[in-house]
Amino acid sequence: MNTFDMKINGTPSYVRSCCEASLKRLGVEYIDLYYQHRVDTTVPIEDTMGELKKLVKEGKVKYIGLSEASSDTIKRAHAVHPITAVQMEWSLWTRDIEEEIIPLCRELGIGIVPYSPLGRGFFGGKGVVENLPADSVLHAHPRYQAQNLEKNKKIYERIESLAKKHQCSPVQLALAWILQQGNDVAPIPG
Repeated sequence: MNTFDMKINGTPSYVRSCCEASLKRLGVEYIDLYYQHRVDTTVPIEDTMGELKKLVKEGKVKYIGLSEASSDTIKRAHAVHPITAVQMEWSLWTRDIEEEIIPLCRELGIGIVPYSPLGRGFFGGKGVVENLPADSVLHAHPRYQAQNLEKNKKIYERIESLAKKHQCSPVQLALAWILQQGNDVAPIPG
C-alpha cells in the first residue's frame, strides 16, 4: 500500500489497539511520544484525544503528538490533553505552516517536529531533480511533475549557489536553516 492509499482511523478503540500492539512489539511498558499520525476527520479529535489521555493516565504513553493537524484541531486536541509535539512538513521548500501552525505551537508550548526538511529529497542533489527513478512515489507529488519540474530545477540551482557561497552542500544548508528556526524545533531528516 502506498501512502496515497493509507486508511486513517482515529476511533478510540483503534487508537488503543494500535498502542497495545506497539507496546507488545516493542517489548516496553510505555511509549515516550505517541503520535496520532494524520487526523481522522470522521472522528472528533476530542474522542481520539480522550483515549490518548486515558493511555497517558494508565502509564502506557508519556507524551502525545499530532501529525498533519490544522491549527483548529491542535487547539481542540490541546484543550483535552496537552500536546507535546506537532509533526508537519517544513523546509526551505515548504513553509506554509509558518503563518498559523508555528505561532500556535509556540503559544501553547508545543514542540515542532519538521519532517522532510530536505524537501522530500529535493535538496539531495541535481540527480534527484534530473533523474527521478521511475518507481519513485515522488512522481505523484506535484513538485516533481513535468509542469513544475523546470521551475523547481531553477530553485535548486539558486539553493546550490547559496550553499557554495557558504561553503556547504544544499543538504547542509537546508538542515542548517531548519535547525536555526528555534530551540523548539527537532527535525526528522530522511
